[in-house]
Amino acid sequence: MSERLQKVMAHDGVASRRKSEELISTGHVKVNGKVVNQLGVKVDPTDRIEVDGTPLKKERLVYFALYKPRGVISSVNDEKDRKTVLSFFKKVPERIYPVGRLDYDTSGLLILTNDGTLDFQLTHPKYEIKKTYLVKVIGKLNHEELKKIREGVLINGKYKSAPAEVEVIAKAGNSKNNSMLRLTIHEGKNHEVKEMLKAVGHPVEKLKRAEFAGIGLENLQPGEFRQLRKREVRDLYDLTK
Repeated sequence: MSERLQKVMAHDGVASRRKSEELISTGHVKVNGKVVNQLGVKVDPTDRIEVDGTPLKKERLVYFALYKPRGVISSVNDEKDRKTVLSFFKKVPERIYPVGRLDYDTSGLLILTNDGTLDFQLTHPKYEIKKTYLVKVIGKLNHEELKKIREGVLINGKYKSAPAEVEVIAKAGNSKNNSMLRLTIHEGKNHEVKEMLKAVGHPVEKLKRAEFAGIGLENLQPGEFRQLRKREVRDLYDLTK
């Protein structure tokens, strides 16, 4: 059965589907000895695919949950030579990459895999995958501000965020000037949580993702990871059916 070249590359662990498309467009990929730089090309199981001269080898699909510490880049590599999430996976032979991203100063759950199909589905806006954060903010939110977040808040005068779930957990520490929130969103825009809270007058001081697509941190400590259970992987695919 023929499949799109970028999908096959993602399945075989070369890179995410988006990155595979970049490799194709920039002439890094050959099919049966000929360079292919047009997206949409379909290949058969018998076709020989090479990336920068290296034939594709099917890797076993692996799935990990990482507790990303603050001060680590959610990337495979970094041009400024900063520490990346892959530094925690030096003994993992598969070519894994993060599903989505967390900001440099944001900690919490990050899924890494070499399954390009799942990566694509979990990050595509149409699937509205839920992400839950624990947020320390400056000040105490009133009823009207919480209502705005729950209904969608205007950000930078440009667009309105999607409705979010939010609850005040407690005051943060002993300070009356900070609050701790639990906030769940299903959008994937950059800095979404920070922008939402900034828009209602409560800048974020600290941000941690506690859950992504139903996967939690469990007992992980910053810098630790675990392999996802088969049931968890099935549940992730069920979310995008």
